[in-house]
Amino acid sequence: MSSLTYDLTLAGLSVGSAAALTGIGLVVTYRSTGVLNFAHGAIAMVCAYVLRQFVVEWGWPLWAGATVTLLVLAPGIGMLLERFVFRPLSVLGSDPAQTLVASIGVFVLLVGGAALLWGQGARDDAPELVSADPWGQLAVALVLAAAVGAVIRWTRFGRELRAVVDDRQLAVLGGIDADRVAAAGWAFGSFTAGLTGVLLAPYVRLDPYGLPLLVMEVVAVAVVARMRSLPVAVVTALAIGIAQSQLTRLHPSGWGAPLLQAVGTNLFVVALLIAALVMPSVGTRDALPRTATARVPTPPGAWIVAIVLFLLPLGFAGSDLHTSVQVPALGVVLLSLVVVTGRGGQISLGQAAYAGLGALFTALLAAGRFPGLPRLPELAALALAVVLVAPLGLLTGWPAISRRGLALALATFAVGVGVSRFVFAQPYAIAGLSLGRPAGFEGDRAFYVLELALLAAALLATWLLRRGRTGRALAAMRDHESGASAAGVQVPSLKLLAFVSGAALAALGGGMLGMGLRAFDPAAYDPVRGLLWFAAVVVLGADSTLGALAAAALLVGLDAGARGGVAAALIGVLAVLVGRFPGGPYEALRSATTHLRTGRGARLTEQGTRVRRLLHPAGPKPPPSPTLTGLTASNAHRTPRASEAADDAQPPQEPPAPDDEAHTPAPALTTHNLQARYDGFTALQDITLTVPPARITAVVGPNGAGKSTLFHCLAGTHRPAHGQVRLGARDITRLPAHARTRLGIARTFQQLAVFPSLTVAENVRVGAEQGRLQDPSAVERSLRLLGLDGPVRSLPAAGLPTGTLRRVELARALAGAPRVLLLDEPAAGLDTAEVTALARILKALAADGMALLVVEHDLDLVADLADTVHVMAAGRIVASGPPDRVLDVLDTAGTREAPA
Repeated sequence: MSSLTYDLTLAGLSVGSAAALTGIGLVVTYRSTGVLNFAHGAIAMVCAYVLRQFVVEWGWPLWAGATVTLLVLAPGIGMLLERFVFRPLSVLGSDPAQTLVASIGVFVLLVGGAALLWGQGARDDAPELVSADPWGQLAVALVLAAAVGAVIRWTRFGRELRAVVDDRQLAVLGGIDADRVAAAGWAFGSFTAGLTGVLLAPYVRLDPYGLPLLVMEVVAVAVVARMRSLPVAVVTALAIGIAQSQLTRLHPSGWGAPLLQAVGTNLFVVALLIAALVMPSVGTRDALPRTATARVPTPPGAWIVAIVLFLLPLGFAGSDLHTSVQVPALGVVLLSLVVVTGRGGQISLGQAAYAGLGALFTALLAAGRFPGLPRLPELAALALAVVLVAPLGLLTGWPAISRRGLALALATFAVGVGVSRFVFAQPYAIAGLSLGRPAGFEGDRAFYVLELALLAAALLATWLLRRGRTGRALAAMRDHESGASAAGVQVPSLKLLAFVSGAALAALGGGMLGMGLRAFDPAAYDPVRGLLWFAAVVVLGADSTLGALAAAALLVGLDAGARGGVAAALIGVLAVLVGRFPGGPYEALRSATTHLRTGRGARLTEQGTRVRRLLHPAGPKPPPSPTLTGLTASNAHRTPRASEAADDAQPPQEPPAPDDEAHTPAPALTTHNLQARYDGFTALQDITLTVPPARITAVVGPNGAGKSTLFHCLAGTHRPAHGQVRLGARDITRLPAHARTRLGIARTFQQLAVFPSLTVAENVRVGAEQGRLQDPSAVERSLRLLGLDGPVRSLPAAGLPTGTLRRVELARALAGAPRVLLLDEPAAGLDTAEVTALARILKALAADGMALLVVEHDLDLVADLADTVHVMAAGRIVASGPPDRVLDVLDTAGTREAPA
């Protein structure tokens, strides 16, 4: 027994050493560049193939092939990626989600390129660089970890690396060459990827899909190390490797035996699932970049062309039609990503799992093997499979509630890998399983007609989810999640809706795909396919249903008409360039065409211009767009009163309700002994504050005083550690932001929180639809009050000037009929005239009974605006009173400029 334990421990050390190398590379790359390199496994696979090419195909000595592969090729790949892919993204100020899309593009490109060059079959003759003795591999991992740790801790480069990680811009201002640091990080990360690949290749299947996925499964060790600690990554990798090896000696019995065996042989996948679900702090800055999900205008006549192209296969025969039946099915799967990613703005790398479950459940139901259910006809089985899979969308939807960016990407990827390993790869689930077509639709042509009908239904469902109140709420969540929540959108429920709807569509497409192939093929739904589908939808227009259909035709058509891997390589190239062409290839082509037309357009001579003026005399000039400055120009000498402001200054009201809620006085917003902490630091200490109705209360203080934290506690975006927040007599301390909005608390943001893909009127309509009262006329009143009822109402918010966007944000807040309005630096970015007009409107709102709280750095505006001023310092209120007395005290103390 001891001998067996020792042998299994050695085998575990071998696996753990390879995993440790992967963890070291991922941690170093992330620490030097901020990029979670999803292409790490693909780089490992390419290096393994290249070493085999050198040694096996060309007969090079092993030492020569290894030297070129590990010391030239692998670092070279990393430096090329840094220079031509990720450095341009950093210059453009990309967020982690956008670099994620690019790294997935690199992954897909390398996988597709390898399939093109070396074929898709597995190779078992990879050269062995280090002997099977695990001590050699362990020594390599430990030496590398120690060397990297020493460099980071004790060398100048290590100090530069830590500085770049802490604050890249500040490091650059301090004279550090951040690009050089990033290039070195990428070179080393790629070197470790190549080393991992050549060490693993002799003992696993060397193919373009299997090895990259195997390497990416061990990303768990880097996540457990929080992408920072090399010792933790190494110890975790070795521990999981040894535990996985030791579990192979167990031979459980009973109904759960197959599942337990699957867990024992896939312990790194289990670790990835656990790490992704319990550690949501990696890269949570944003969901998807708005540029990646921007709505691209559909070219004129594009839908007519698409309909004609999808009808053409009805005239095909033989193998051409057999291939064509895969296109509508894949189109439905990709529509699920349009809903989740394009409209909802959520990263979903696990849609292949739901598509596979749809196909699997359909096959099980049609074969009568689904527990507790009788055998069903294929079409009924497909419908029931969709119903059964849809709730499973909570597997990714529930983690999405508290995760964004890279954390959400890891969670969805982990779910996809887990389903693939524990369901699709297990004989107990798929042994002897086949899948037929519905009765009456056995032939390819008849089945294609059925697919077109189901595709039309899926397009209609997608269209409905992108229109009306739900569509605007989804777009708001995608564009600015915090702003959507502040507008009253129930973000958690909406995320669940997006993922559940996406799971249902993916299941429908997956079942159709299985019927088209007449079999359940687990390889058709592996996680690598999920990455490819995600990249294809993003680069061809994530919010475009037409783009999803084009992606389906491209993926099926290219691989059917050429050697496998062409589609993946093309999608990879487009994904790598997503940072430079955010709207996809069509938007890039349209921009280029517009630029060429502008540059080469014919111009009239001076005489031609005079002739045109004679032929077409200029008509009356259109009225200028209303501005905030002009709203109350006629009353510039005084503050409007409620009776004088009438509809222009009165917040929207609901027709009289039975309980007359619309006409009840606004309640006071109060805090009692409020305390708030961030990671052990006390940001607020014993704050007791009242925001009374019909008054403007201001909070001032230097940076770091706790003003923003107080604002977050009042708005519901941060839960205090102690104390209460009350609206009238109701305790709202634990209510989320959207629930407070529906009680009548509205807010604006210091950094603009508008929804760029929506028009000005749609932005305001979101606030009216999600606010306290449902008043159809609230949108028009808010637009008129803020001077947005002219032509500007139909313009997309993207690209409008800051002053206009401030008005849009305020109009959206007012459209929900709030009783308390929280304004976070409302004058930021406005000129003097706009600030003066804004002050008039806020005074009119207060005169109508609204309670206003203003956090503002402009003390002159505070002096003119506020009835009561609270001064904060070090998390406490240190002075309160009328503005003349409090601000005079600040002047006397010489702190008048402190809040600047």
